[in-house]
Amino acid sequence: MRHEELNVAQRIGLELLWTGARLFAVLPYWFKYYVVENFIFFLLYYCLGYRKRVVETNLRNSFPEKSAAELKRIRRDFYRTLAEIFVDTVNMAHMSEQKARTVLTVKNLEEHTRAVHGRDWIALSAHFGCWEYSSYWGLYEPSQLLVAVYHPLRSPIMEHLYRRLRNSACATAVAMRDSLRFYLRNRAEGIGGKNLVMGLIADQNPPLRPDSHWFRFLNQDTIFFDGGEKLALRCRLPVFFVRMERLRRGRYCMSFERIYDGQEPVAPNEITERYVRKLEAMIRERPELWIWSHRRWKRKRPHADS
Repeated sequence: MRHEELNVAQRIGLELLWTGARLFAVLPYWFKYYVVENFIFFLLYYCLGYRKRVVETNLRNSFPEKSAAELKRIRRDFYRTLAEIFVDTVNMAHMSEQKARTVLTVKNLEEHTRAVHGRDWIALSAHFGCWEYSSYWGLYEPSQLLVAVYHPLRSPIMEHLYRRLRNSACATAVAMRDSLRFYLRNRAEGIGGKNLVMGLIADQNPPLRPDSHWFRFLNQDTIFFDGGEKLALRCRLPVFFVRMERLRRGRYCMSFERIYDGQEPVAPNEITERYVRKLEAMIRERPELWIWSHRRWKRKRPHADS
């Protein structure tokens, strides 16, 4: 897969950003999470009001049963999450295996390993908490390589920066447009003898198509990416929902819940429906951890659609 080459100025900019990120990552935990994070939260929430109207509208429409005080508390806590995710992400620039096992633990590891039986499988995750930490899954199961499917960024500098953050011995980032081709080309032998885990963040706002299926999600009609379901049915791969639990600042616990075994007969859109229900339940438990600043519902369901 080819990636846009950087010119000299862009390369300099990239290396300056990377050096700064690595220097930041080695700072003490207390300074990163109790000084820098609090400062970023203050800027986002009190000074900039980053996408405040979008956040307020999304929360109000998603939780009409909640009071104004409850929605305000969720909104405030969300901006703290946003600040923390920034720190978490930059923290990945200098991440040893020991440190990675500290920021991410895995629940019921042996049970999940038995469930996949050495097969390739699909992990459906979401923009919930620090989703980037999911790339450390391979540290706990060395026989598997996470293929982190993502949307390329418009900025070539940030695109290269994020690829450095995401790529490691246990994970490789692949653009969504290349993901099916990548899997079909490598599924027979894997990569380095490892089974492939196709990791997809499936809660983004996809392009509206004539055949888009609408789901009732957080009190609103919503469309979802169905690439995970299509890949699962085509290649008979089991599908697992990725549950992220925030333990404290910069610390998460990950677990998996199977939503498709790769063999059972299912109705059209049923696998995606199961994902949507799991995601909605997780968001309702900890709404402040989902990314409310996205314009998730900018596309509306046509009135003639049934």
